[in-house]
Amino acid sequence: MNKVLKTINRIPLLPLAVAAVFMALAPFAPEPHLVEKSRMLLHGELVKPIDIFDLFWHSFLLLLLAIRLIILKMPVND
Repeated sequence: MNKVLKTINRIPLLPLAVAAVFMALAPFAPEPHLVEKSRMLLHGELVKPIDIFDLFWHSFLLLLLAIRLIILKMPVND
């Protein structure tokens, strides 16, 4: 697990943040997929495999960014 965290920690923060925001907001019209799929999840309508994949696809980089920021706040134990 430590090796995975070290690998994630090597990802440059700014490009990751830009990519995460871009993927979270894509497509920009008529509404972002992440908003649409989150609404479907809350209403219990997220049942098709393509919709589940779409939710994962558009939120993966946000999750990776959150992990990267958590690692950034952790004390260094080398």
